[in-house]
Amino acid sequence: MRSILLSSAFLAAIATGAAAQDTPYSPNDVVNFLVDSADLGLNRGICIGTAQECAPPEPQGMDMLINFELDSADLTAEARENLAVFAEALKDERLNKARFVVEGHTDARGVEGYNFGLSEERAASVKDYLSELGVSEARLTAVGLGESEPRTGDALDPENRRVELRIDLQ
Repeated sequence: MRSILLSSAFLAAIATGAAAQDTPYSPNDVVNFLVDSADLGLNRGICIGTAQECAPPEPQGMDMLINFELDSADLTAEARENLAVFAEALKDERLNKARFVVEGHTDARGVEGYNFGLSEERAASVKDYLSELGVSEARLTAVGLGESEPRTGDALDPENRRVELRIDLQ
């Protein structure tokens, strides 16, 4: 499955905004980022050259991380505002066929089995909220990854308690 990371590259700068209208990114910014970063089937061609010359460019980051409180899968007010921007962006016709993987993560506090379950709850919480905002559930796949992929070098860092969204290009 080919996917592009949106969170580390897409969902904490927006999390710093006080309100959705104050966020650094608008729905149009999100759409343009996704369209520019992913081959959504709009451009097809043949590249004659080495594999390195023909490789698509790495997407530039757009950090809009969705973070959670300790031991919680409840969306914060900030998370809801950020997800509202994302849901609005998904209404753009250029993204009408795009599907997304919603990945839940935890820090390393707690035992592995508990963290895995909590990460699944976090992913489901984001998926459910996006569905409430009008995003088709068929476009969203929620998965929990527990503490297996920390965002920072410190496995206990609160920044690891997050959900990341990936555009699924398959």
